[in-house]
Amino acid sequence: MKVAVLMGSASDQARMSQATELLGTFGVEATEHVLSAHRTPEAVATFARAARDDGYGVLICGAGMAAALPGVVAAFTTLPVIGVPLSGSALAGIDALYAIVQMPRGVPVATVAVDGAANAALLAVEILAVTDGDLAAKLATYREAWTAP
Repeated sequence: MKVAVLMGSASDQARMSQATELLGTFGVEATEHVLSAHRTPEAVATFARAARDDGYGVLICGAGMAAALPGVVAAFTTLPVIGVPLSGSALAGIDALYAIVQMPRGVPVATVAVDGAANAALLAVEILAVTDGDLAAKLATYREAWTAP
């Protein structure tokens, strides 16, 4: 399975590339997509509806300010969606955090810290590793390296 890393603007790519790069270290195929919930809503809906059939297992969505992208994506798929609130607004990303974490019942979005694309990638790996023993072993090795003195 592969992971899609979506962002509302190309200017978000530097922060969201942390997810793509970390997924690559686990051998997980990741693709990046610039799709805006406000500027290209039809393209967002089309992508989300087709994601499972296109071989995606998890969708990571980075968004700032109103942070609509993760919720809109979650509305059109039953795949796990991980929201990454992005800083850059006058409220330093807290507005995005609140927008993503306050999803209504029935449309869940997992949420990581502001600018937490690397943790979003790790969460995606954990989700995929539930049914992939090789990936679970890689994750265990990664965790051991982080906790080694």
